[in-house]
Amino acid sequence: MERLNIYHRHYGRWEGRISRGKKNGKRKFQYVLARTKEQCIEKMTAIRQSEHPQGKCLKTISELFNEWHCSILHRVKESTAANYTMKADKHILPVFGNKTVSAIVQEDIYAFISAKQKAGLSMRYIADIVILMKTIFKYAVRIYHIFNPMDGIILPKKKSPEIQLLDDAEQKQLQKYVSEHQNRSTLGVALSMSTGIRIGELCALQWKDIDLEKRILTVSKTMQRIQCPTEYTKTKLIITDPKSESSHRSIPIPDCMMSFLHKFKGKSDDYILTGNEKPIEPRAMQYRFRTILKNGKLPSVHFHALRHIFASTCIKLGFDVKALSELLGHSSVEITLNRYVHSFFEQKREYMKRLKLDF
Repeated sequence: MERLNIYHRHYGRWEGRISRGKKNGKRKFQYVLARTKEQCIEKMTAIRQSEHPQGKCLKTISELFNEWHCSILHRVKESTAANYTMKADKHILPVFGNKTVSAIVQEDIYAFISAKQKAGLSMRYIADIVILMKTIFKYAVRIYHIFNPMDGIILPKKKSPEIQLLDDAEQKQLQKYVSEHQNRSTLGVALSMSTGIRIGELCALQWKDIDLEKRILTVSKTMQRIQCPTEYTKTKLIITDPKSESSHRSIPIPDCMMSFLHKFKGKSDDYILTGNEKPIEPRAMQYRFRTILKNGKLPSVHFHALRHIFASTCIKLGFDVKALSELLGHSSVEITLNRYVHSFFEQKREYMKRLKLDF
């Protein structure tokens, strides 16, 4: 399909342009005006749909989802497939499940997004649901040649969530507590603060993944609990490949961790956090971390805050952002900068002191 050309005019209206080819070497357009961007897209989509009638699919959205889901099982991780099922069962199918595929229009999609906003879901989570819907409808377009109602759907802007972190004094207080109360749980906290590994990667970590002689920690797997509605239990714990290909990585172990690791060194197949061949799951580690914070008289933060603390500390110490991105297991430097590099006012003050102007 042709790309929608839409512009916000200076007088407040939205203008859409539909290409009508060339005449005497000059490109011609059909113009569409509307009060909002969404209305403009809907008008343009209606014009295109009337000019290019497509096939119909009388399957229900539930049937389409099951068909699409079966088609992707061979190429996605078990955890990914379970995540798709959860989002569909919880959000998409209760609203659209009994409707036929060709009966869905853009107004339905925007009403769905609005309802999810009113229900208090974050825009990040709503975007994940809509992306899943777009993927399912792309499959329907490819197989049944339908008109795609998801084309041109625009989501409201996502607001970056405020990440609650520990300030410098609280970080030192946590380090002091960990130093004075050395056990397998605080070892996990120390590892996350000093390497930036994710909680799932930490829980899946075994002693065979740590080479104390070469001082290298290897991340090759992660742990998570997934839904399994077709089995006897509602959920199950799995150990699988890391989040992405770039999450497979080797991390140099800093000097500050060596004595701590030597103190609890176990057998090759033992898990770091338990000292035996039975692992602890991420949710239980989060509970342990919460207890550590409470006992240390520190504010409650999510375990993931330790990853933010690691990244921000590295930036303060002058780490190269590319190297930091690889240590964190990101696929691009942009992800590192956008998610984990926090600006500090005192740092800005020092930068501004370097500014020398002759006035």
